[in-house]
Amino acid sequence: MKQLIDYYSAYDEWGRLDREPLEYLVNMHHIRGNLPESGRILDNGAGPGKYSVELAKAGYRVTLADLTPRLVETAERKAEEEGVRERFDGFHALDARDLSGLPDENFDAALMLGPLYHLQEERDRRQAVGELHRVTKPGGIVFVAFMPRTAFLRTSLERPLNWKPNHTAAGLDKMLDTGAFEHEDEGRFTGAYYFDIDDIRPFMEEQGFESVKLIASASLAGSMDAEQWDYWRGRGEEEFAAVMRRVIQVSESPYILGTSSHLLYIGRRK
Repeated sequence: MKQLIDYYSAYDEWGRLDREPLEYLVNMHHIRGNLPESGRILDNGAGPGKYSVELAKAGYRVTLADLTPRLVETAERKAEEEGVRERFDGFHALDARDLSGLPDENFDAALMLGPLYHLQEERDRRQAVGELHRVTKPGGIVFVAFMPRTAFLRTSLERPLNWKPNHTAAGLDKMLDTGAFEHEDEGRFTGAYYFDIDDIRPFMEEQGFESVKLIASASLAGSMDAEQWDYWRGRGEEEFAAVMRRVIQVSESPYILGTSSHLLYIGRRK
């Protein structure tokens, strides 16, 4: 875990979601559309708190947790800067597998938009989802992010030297067979786990959740480059908003799940 803490301590996750806003826009659309009108929300694996701050602005009571202490500090500072610090019930440096100190059945909804990317052992993934189940109220809604193997295969084929050892057939075989990825280059995204899409719903249902939706967070536009985005933005704010509405709408199509770098599972605690 030290390797992950070191990586995320140096990585600008808030900036990534600003530079690549589609994932955030799609996820937030579906989160807001499925949340109760009010209540307590846990953002578990919250990073620097971009989702948390927006939900606090919308009037929810928010508890934030992340593995990386620096990101927890960043989130608290962002909440202060945005004038919503009083909407937060706590900022905690916690491992998603052990949410000790957070009470049972306390949250009306919970987000877990990162921890499953880095839990390569099945027992650890089950433990993290079990903790999510424990702290969520019966009937509460959960939002859990996954990364699919097929999308990472595409990324590796397109830019093989950026994703060693996936620049070789043996590296691709290992990732596709096991879901695990260890970057050969120091300081890069590593210690990762990619899901087989067909396993996501059964996995969550075995942990006590009823599946509601599985969303392609990048929709169809996740691979667009800056020039392509600039074209659509150049059409004007109103037309760009209309295009984005369609991009968000199509994110619910099950036929594009394998092309999206991130998926959003929406479920209900039984």
